[in-house]
Amino acid sequence: MSKREELIQKYANDLRTKCNVNPDMDLLKKVTIGCGPAIYSDDASTVSATDPSEIETVRNNFLIKKLGLSDSPKLDEGINKVLNVYGQSNRNKYRALVYYLLTKHFGKESIY
Repeated sequence: MSKREELIQKYANDLRTKCNVNPDMDLLKKVTIGCGPAIYSDDASTVSATDPSEIETVRNNFLIKKLGLSDSPKLDEGINKVLNVYGQSNRNKYRALVYYLLTKHFGKESIY
C-alpha cells in the first residue's frame, strides 16, 4: 500500500469515527489527490481552525478558486459548520478531510 493510500484509509477512518460520516471513497481519493504534496507535510496537511489566516486561505484558495463559489457570508458559515462536525476537540484537522466535508456541504462533488 502506498503512503497516499495509507493516508486515504486514515482519513476514511477519521470521517467514520470523528465526524460520524460514511465516506464516499471515490470522492475522498480525488480530494486527497487534489491536495497534492501538502498531505505529506505535517504542517500543510492540517488546518489550524484557530488561525484566521488559515481559515482565510481555505476560504479563498479552496472555496472560491477551486470550487468556484461566490464570496459571501455563507462560505464562513460552511467552514464553521464543517469544523464543528469535525469537532473542536480534534486538534489535528486534516486538510483533505476539511476539503472533503466542504465539497459535500456545498454540493460541489462534480468539480472532482
